[in-house]
Amino acid sequence: MAESRWVDSVMATLTPDQRVAQLFMVAAYSNRKRIDEDSVSQLVQQYGVGGLIFFQGGPVRQSKLLNRYQAQAKVPLLVAMDAEWGIGMRLDSTTRFPYQMSMGGVQDTALLYEMGAEIARQFKRTGMHVNFAPVVDVNNNAANPVIGFRSWGDSREDVTAKSYQYMRGMQDNGILAVAKHFPGHGDTDTDSHLALPLIRVDKRRIDTLELFPFRDLMRRGLGGIMIAHLNIPALDSTGIPSTLSKPIVTGMVKEKMGFEGIIFTDAMNMKGLTNMFPPAKATCALCWPATTF
Repeated sequence: MAESRWVDSVMATLTPDQRVAQLFMVAAYSNRKRIDEDSVSQLVQQYGVGGLIFFQGGPVRQSKLLNRYQAQAKVPLLVAMDAEWGIGMRLDSTTRFPYQMSMGGVQDTALLYEMGAEIARQFKRTGMHVNFAPVVDVNNNAANPVIGFRSWGDSREDVTAKSYQYMRGMQDNGILAVAKHFPGHGDTDTDSHLALPLIRVDKRRIDTLELFPFRDLMRRGLGGIMIAHLNIPALDSTGIPSTLSKPIVTGMVKEKMGFEGIIFTDAMNMKGLTNMFPPAKATCALCWPATTF
């Protein structure tokens, strides 16, 4: 494909340090002071980071700011947003679609395709390429403090069917969907923003329940997945967060499941990771040596 040849030709012009920088996606806001905007410009110009994830702000302000960053980038930036219920989750004066659980009872799944298509249109209008959605966690723990209304529900089949329509609506219209939070954040009683959740179930249960939606979406063209910060003894006995686990990321996602799309980590400043590793050390574990994953 011409696109692949272009990517290969660009990567061939970069130094090893610049290629590593392409793996980083840094936070950007369109509602902060000029000093904050300039700090992102420095990361783009001096270090050549590969992507941005936008958070709070407004659509016009973000578009103007993104034009500035793209003009400063040697390699075009990959731009994302964590917008599970549309860009209204982050930006003012925009549409807020229903939470996934609110849509869990919808029988006409074509509506979810249309929602994904409209979210894709709004993403492209504001210069973005990747949505960190859908949430494909099966909501099977009533004590879960962080998934809840973000999930379609407690049925693996229903979660899969609805996630597929949302994914397809976005990807048919040019926006990369990212299923999360691999290998499943539904059966936890801990918020990984605050601590590292322990998944106490066995490998067979994970394989038949939590992995069911991921496996199905991968088979049907899923573009990306996000790895969660989880301690899963059944999959990696070392206690290391799943985002940094070679048995999970390489052994399971890449080799066993054969996924060839883009793999993202959850945010590297979450305490599920930083309580164990300082951010810089954790990031180095991801990027060097390259054979880690």
